[in-house]
Amino acid sequence: MNDLEKFLMERRPIFCKNCSGKLFYQGGGIYQCEDCGAEDIDDFGKVKVFLEENGPSPATEISDETGVPLEIVNLFLRYGRLEILEGSKYYIKCERCGCALRYGRFCYGCTREIAGKLAGSGFEFVGEKPKYYRGKNDEKMRFFNSNQKY
Repeated sequence: MNDLEKFLMERRPIFCKNCSGKLFYQGGGIYQCEDCGAEDIDDFGKVKVFLEENGPSPATEISDETGVPLEIVNLFLRYGRLEILEGSKYYIKCERCGCALRYGRFCYGCTREIAGKLAGSGFEFVGEKPKYYRGKNDEKMRFFNSNQKY
């Protein structure tokens, strides 16, 4: 479970405010009571409703108007649940190189570089699949620089 999931699990509604029945997730941050049918929303639902009603807004305004902590709004951006519109004067920054991002933690270039470093680390024992299979008659082990079969 990542940081966002842990943090949000602690803040999501579990029981109905009206009848104390159990709430079930319906999607888009909306939860519905199994007993009385009342609806409640989590932090993502509050942000979603605010943006639908008011349009694109700065994270500080979203936080002030919804009561959702600014850290959570930023986590929504970092984990791609929200994105900043193209042409905005404010963006978040890549955690590695500092370039402007609309959402996410790393830019495309840094992601490729990190993945490239991971590919060379700890994968030295991974074998290569053959391009074609010759059949059962040629299944003997071969050694480099040798055609001798063992």
